[in-house]
Amino acid sequence: MSAHLPIKSRQNAPLPENRDQLFTAVLSDALDAVGVTNQAFSPRTRPLDEALRMCGRARTGIYMETASVEPGVNPYELEIALIDDLKPGDVAVLATGGSSRIAPWGSLLSTASTARGAAGCVTDGFVRDIVEIRRLQLPVFHGGIAPLDSKGRGQIQAVDVPVICDGVRVAHGDLVFGDADGVVVIPQAIEAEVLKIAFDKVNGEHHSIRELREGGYLRDVYAKYGVL
Repeated sequence: MSAHLPIKSRQNAPLPENRDQLFTAVLSDALDAVGVTNQAFSPRTRPLDEALRMCGRARTGIYMETASVEPGVNPYELEIALIDDLKPGDVAVLATGGSSRIAPWGSLLSTASTARGAAGCVTDGFVRDIVEIRRLQLPVFHGGIAPLDSKGRGQIQAVDVPVICDGVRVAHGDLVFGDADGVVVIPQAIEAEVLKIAFDKVNGEHHSIRELREGGYLRDVYAKYGVL
């Protein structure tokens, strides 16, 4: 999508019920179980606040590096349009190709996203204004912290298209989870299957933890529930 075209807003699917029971490790295991092993972000992508958890639908933006701003061009045009179009439960996923020159996320985008009811942001670029973002309690996952504005360094080229962010393919509407362990993205095509496996595993872990606390041996508990 060109930076000169309006965003065609689309309504995302509802978020799963009982999602507060889920966490990235169990979702990563569930993805492994269906043979999809490349949907977890690398250890480089970390939360600004490890106490916060994130679950939402991806709204994607892809950046390219630039060396200048052309006269009369607003380099933030499509970025602003994406943020203003966020719906409750959306997660902004901003792919920069791991650029060391772009900090696409800061306090103003965080404030606007919070007002829209967004669930958070994931970027493989840098973030800035982190004290204010932490104060807002908005879950933000990032590839580093730096004061660099994106203006003159990078610009969104398209939104709501499939992107590669920190090596993970993310499409519009994919389910995005983040917590202290990192970020996992579940493609919509396999979402129902992955969630069923994850909830079954969560149930097994609850039983395993209870029996281990009561003194059960790990080998016996594993043999009984098959969860580790």
